[in-house]
Amino acid sequence: MIKRITMAACFISLIMMLYIGRLAWIQLMPGSSSSAVLSPLANRGGWQRLSVQQRQRNLVLDTGRGDFYDRYGKPITGETYSAVALFPVRAELRGQEKSLAELSRLLGVTTEQLQQKWDAVREPVFWKADGMQAPLRLTNDQITRLKKLELNGIRVLPYRNRYLPDFDPKHLIGFTSQHPEWLQTNHAEDLVSGKRKLVDQVGGSGLEKSLDMLLHGVGATSVSYFLDGRNAPMHGLDMRITQPGNRYYPLKAMTTIDLQLQNEIEAYVDAQGLQEGAIVVLDASNADIVAMVSRPQLKPGQFQSSDGSEWANHAIKAVAPGSVFKLVAEAAALEAGVVNQHETFFCNGEYGKYGLSCWKEGGHGRLSLQEGLAQSCNIVFATVAERLEAKQLKRTADLLGIGQQVGWHRDEAFGPFTSPLRLLEEEDRGQLFAAVKSKLAWNSGVEIGEHEHESEHAIGNGHVNESGSGSGNDNGSDNENGNGNGNGNGNGSGSDNGNGNGNSSGNENENGKGNGNGKRNAKRSGKFNAAQQAREEAAMLAGVDGGVLAQSALGQRDVRMSPLQAANLIVTLLNEGRVMEPRLVSEIRYANGQRMVKLPAQRAQAIRGRIKPATAHALLCGMQAVVDHGTGRSIRQGLWAIAGKSGTAETTQAGIARNHQWFAGYGPVKAPRYAVAVLVENKPPGSSHQATKLFRGVMDIAARHSK
Repeated sequence: MIKRITMAACFISLIMMLYIGRLAWIQLMPGSSSSAVLSPLANRGGWQRLSVQQRQRNLVLDTGRGDFYDRYGKPITGETYSAVALFPVRAELRGQEKSLAELSRLLGVTTEQLQQKWDAVREPVFWKADGMQAPLRLTNDQITRLKKLELNGIRVLPYRNRYLPDFDPKHLIGFTSQHPEWLQTNHAEDLVSGKRKLVDQVGGSGLEKSLDMLLHGVGATSVSYFLDGRNAPMHGLDMRITQPGNRYYPLKAMTTIDLQLQNEIEAYVDAQGLQEGAIVVLDASNADIVAMVSRPQLKPGQFQSSDGSEWANHAIKAVAPGSVFKLVAEAAALEAGVVNQHETFFCNGEYGKYGLSCWKEGGHGRLSLQEGLAQSCNIVFATVAERLEAKQLKRTADLLGIGQQVGWHRDEAFGPFTSPLRLLEEEDRGQLFAAVKSKLAWNSGVEIGEHEHESEHAIGNGHVNESGSGSGNDNGSDNENGNGNGNGNGNGSGSDNGNGNGNSSGNENENGKGNGNGKRNAKRSGKFNAAQQAREEAAMLAGVDGGVLAQSALGQRDVRMSPLQAANLIVTLLNEGRVMEPRLVSEIRYANGQRMVKLPAQRAQAIRGRIKPATAHALLCGMQAVVDHGTGRSIRQGLWAIAGKSGTAETTQAGIARNHQWFAGYGPVKAPRYAVAVLVENKPPGSSHQATKLFRGVMDIAARHSK
């Protein structure tokens, strides 16, 4: 008997020890799901909270993320409305059939469909109609009738909808998405402490990404509905609202966008059939971004690729600018003193070198520099370009903000931002000449004429030889049908090839931390990088010959510019050579309207010096001549007198010849209010110049909007 009792006691003790060991393992061993909850950073009572969470069902009503507003305080994102919330209650405990039938009528479904969807609920959800991404918006009448129903597991709750009903996703705002790997890498402590969760939405692009640190807020507002282990309501507990209780959050990001103008332009370009391209509208006085449209349209949640091409903002992506770049070439020639306004040139249609021809068969005859810009004469600008040194053209491009990120930024921490801030993180630098290390790449860059019938073509294959021909009647239309072609058989050097990715730049943003030598080491590193950058630039410029200069002056070969840079170039000329940084956000405010931090309009920080006011004035007069009697005369008629410069650059898409069409300018001429750049990408050769037409349309919209 004693032996049996002893064996039983040992057996029972063994079982108890196993249970105790298992509990210890669950609670204390590193790497277990519970150890994170019971870490030193967590509050006491973690297991008590988990036991409560087993009985409660939470539904997030508001993520607490900050919203965007336009320059007049009109909300771009964020609204609250009433919606139906379903909680996972057992079918027999939901309520009477009569009430369920009334609920199904209010929701626009049959009772069977309602029960079927409810049966599938495992966690609290808002009711969504089939095919809808946002919860059903309830009317006042529906709310009144729903509240009279005696049903368990259903409530009318306020839902914070980030995107307004008429909101079309905008590249400048961007999108949010779940990114648990990024959160684990960058916010591990916040995850442990509960400030963030792996399922949180984080900024994926645009301002949502660049301002994510502030926009994510201080916590979500959620509702808890208590159920027992059999999914039966725990009467007496009902619902509990949990919220941060901080009256300063969520924050408000005040943008420089005019939402009404933005929406009108978007509707216009869609009606005109713009498939791929961008439009940028800047305030002519300070370069604030008033509107920024990119196509194809942003479609969050429907991306098919992983390379970012579907959500790329074409307004800040650099492509070949075509003859828009002739503005920079003329500025460089005037600044260097290799030409003057009274000099005349003779164009017989053939340049005589590099096989370059003018787009106009037989040539333009004798014309001045201003007329050369108005008629977009290739011979004039090839002649002027060959008089320049590569460093002169590059210096002027630098002074005009070409080949660098021009968007608003700060290189050091300020205000609530603990690290440097760039509002347009995805902005391309653009470039003038290809970097030496990139010159093994093969490059093809072509431009086809300005307004009527113009053609320019260059293929960089180690040599430079441009030849082209064109014919046609001056009919004042937007149709560009240059039939030029060219082959590389000329005098360029082998070092001219390639499609570079921009000029190399040293990283001078060094942080010396941890010891007294940090700042000294950072300074030395900065000097080394600057010296390295200077050597690379010198090598790059040394490889530029007359043929490369001629091509570059026409906006071909390695020249790349974004619509934002093109519009900012116009603002720079309107401000007598002062380069501003286009700004998207003017200030961040607390929820109560009090200012948190101001982001002031500012001059470009990296640019030292500027072009002469007389040079800027000459280019503005040239753009007026373009529209008055030059290649843009078909858009003279409109609500405002306008000025600008067109361009067409040839490219390829999947091996098929395509054209990029440009127009950049300003209006009204006498008192400029807006600078606008239009890019229409990948149009079939011979297509009418859609960018010119869109520019006129955008200016007319702006004129009506300004009344």
